[in-house]
This record gives sequence, structure tokens and C-alpha cells, in this order.
Amino acid sequence: MNPPTAADDTRGSTRRGDSARADDATPASAAAARARVCELLRRAGISLDSVTAADALLVTSELVTNAIRHGGGITAFHTEIADDALILSVSDASPRAPVPRTGSVDHPGGYGWPLIQRLTERVDISGHPGGKTIGTTLRLT
Repeated sequence: MNPPTAADDTRGSTRRGDSARADDATPASAAAARARVCELLRRAGISLDSVTAADALLVTSELVTNAIRHGGGITAFHTEIADDALILSVSDASPRAPVPRTGSVDHPGGYGWPLIQRLTERVDISGHPGGKTIGTTLRLT
């Protein structure tokens, strides 16, 4: 049997009141980010068939997709569960904050940022050299 590593610390069962972290490596796609959040939710005992999980995965998809499409690419990704909340942050290479827009026939879209704001309890945007980080808190109870 191999000795435990730091990565093994979050692989067991996690009660919702406990803190659990996922691997902070930068995912290459929204699908990879969703898979990491799914694993974290599963370990915390959140049913992946629940509305809560669907909301968490939608927020994850939107943040990561926006970073790729509008932010010059993902530069950092962090997710954890603490105090019955999913804490999710995505950094990208653009210093520009998201701008709400209205989709049209010629330019569809514009729904993601309002969804993120509606589904999360908190959204923070912080600029830093080389881009910005959008952090969200989504209540799991």
C-alpha cells in the first residue's frame, strides 16, 4: 500500500460542515472544471441529481467558459466546500470586469453573467497584475 499524500487528504467522505478542497490545477475546459466540482460535491454528500448540484455546475461552466471566451484563458482555478457553501474562483488574463449584455440574433449570448449573479450568494471581482479573479459563494443548503 502506498503512503498517503497531501492529495489524499480530500479523497474521503466529507460532511457538509467540514472543509473540503479540490485540486487547484487549472482545468483545460469547462467539462474538466465541472468534473472536478462534481467530485467535490459527491464527496460532500451532495446528490449530483439535485438542483443544488445543477446550479453549482452551471456557475462553474459559465465562469470557466467566460474566462476562456472573453478573458484570454484561465490562469487559476480554485474550489472548495466550507461551511455548507461551494467556494469557487476562476482567474483569467483580462483585467476587464464582466459586462452584462443583451443577446441578439447576430450576437447570441449574454445570459451567463446574470445567471452567475442570480445563483450565487456572493460574487467578488478582484483585479491583479495580469488579469482578474472572480470568486463566488454558492450555498449548498
